[in-house]
Amino acid sequence: MVLLAASICTKAGKPLVSRQFVEMTRSRIEGLLAAFPKLIGAGKQHTFVETDTVRYVYQPFDKLYMVLLTTKASNILEDLETLRLFSRVIPEYCKTVDEKEVFQHAFELLSAFDEIVALGYKENVNLAQIRTFTEMDSHDERVHDAMRKTQEQEAKDRMKQKAKEFELQRRAQQRLGGPKTYGSSTGISSNMYSSSSNESKPDITPTPVTYPSSAPTTIRSGTTGGGGRGMVLGKKGKNVEEFVNQLKSEGEVVANTVPVTAGAGGTTGKAKTQSISIADSQKGDVHLKQEEKLTVRCGRNGGVENLEVQGMIMLRVKSEDYGRITVAVDNKESRGVQLQTHPNIDKKLFTNESLIGLKNSDRPFPANQEVGVLKWRYTSTDDSEIPLTINCWPNETPNGGCDVNIEYELQNKNLILKDVQISVPLPGGGQTPVIDKIDGDYQFDSRKTTLIWTLPVIDQSNSEGSLEFSVRGKASDFFPIQVDFVSETPFCNIKIAGVRSVVNRESVPYSSETNLLVDKYEYV
Repeated sequence: MVLLAASICTKAGKPLVSRQFVEMTRSRIEGLLAAFPKLIGAGKQHTFVETDTVRYVYQPFDKLYMVLLTTKASNILEDLETLRLFSRVIPEYCKTVDEKEVFQHAFELLSAFDEIVALGYKENVNLAQIRTFTEMDSHDERVHDAMRKTQEQEAKDRMKQKAKEFELQRRAQQRLGGPKTYGSSTGISSNMYSSSSNESKPDITPTPVTYPSSAPTTIRSGTTGGGGRGMVLGKKGKNVEEFVNQLKSEGEVVANTVPVTAGAGGTTGKAKTQSISIADSQKGDVHLKQEEKLTVRCGRNGGVENLEVQGMIMLRVKSEDYGRITVAVDNKESRGVQLQTHPNIDKKLFTNESLIGLKNSDRPFPANQEVGVLKWRYTSTDDSEIPLTINCWPNETPNGGCDVNIEYELQNKNLILKDVQISVPLPGGGQTPVIDKIDGDYQFDSRKTTLIWTLPVIDQSNSEGSLEFSVRGKASDFFPIQVDFVSETPFCNIKIAGVRSVVNRESVPYSSETNLLVDKYEYV
């Protein structure tokens, strides 16, 4: 068939939206649509009408017509099938089929028309595909936006950290008799405050804290004007961690108190990745939490020494009114996973029907208490089971340095790994590595002499990446490599299928969350 145009017009033949698929002038399409209502006889049940040149195939709505203009030689059955698809598209974008809604959503309608017909010929599409094409939803765009927001937040955090470090250095110089911060006209010296200083500068007398042992132990003689509330300096036996903890206890936000060289995105050191939990306000009266912990140990030359997954499903009900329930589990795991139910769970019911319920069905689950109802364990030494493989190639150079190439590959393409950290130990001495190439971002912790390769997301779209850097050292200095991440996709193919009431066997609304966490993941 050759479709000339698709139009939405009023009962009087006034075009509201029209899409021409062959070259036609505006006056011609307006003339054809103006003549269309006169060709429809009263009381006729047909959905098409013909003239000497064209055929009108139409679908009436309350106040409008959906009209297709085709040649007389086109297949009427195909025309009617195409018309039905056009007619279904209109309610998809318009709440009510009237002139106001059609004008308001004209752009979306024209975009959908172009997905149905191209150059006068119908495309092989359905309504769901049209909806997907017009939404133009891009997974790569979402990942890019997430990475951009993460980098912006990390830049802000780094800025706050630097400002805090500068403030601490300024205060330390004032206490230790360093250069004067303010002019003598204010009556403030580097280690002495007077009451008149409050008129020109705010009171910045800090709460007494203890500096690490690396700080100078000498204090200039003099008195403070703050009632003896000076800093206590030079205490022995205190390390950097204790100093940081004291600052945190006073409400200060300190991300890292040692020099950290940031990469392209400017990140700072952070703790081990935590699980992704939903807010309490989003949890339903029945909440199920599925959590797996992954332990992997691999050799530096390849090969899995140990892979272990320990999983558990935990149930929490807000009140005993929702406690008499059974939880359906969809277990499609074909590997040798060892399943074990809680002693109070009816094991026979779970074995025969994959339902988790209490042995005494008249009793409810305990309220406001997270109860483990099912756990499983899986072990393997198969290389293909590793979700993320790391390949490290250190190459020693004649000048005593080492060129290191590290690659990652996501083997399980179904997983979406978030907040990925690959920690590479470096030789002692605090030498900063020279980064030649990197996919993602990096940070250098000089205190721990560790290079941390960070990636916000690893999924099917960026399943491979590499890092190249140079530093003085030997090939054995870059192990063990530690890996950390979190995922909302389970490792084992075990999922929660639904919740039903024991009383009436009806479905019960519930909320759920799934987390795959790394307990220990290393290449030794």
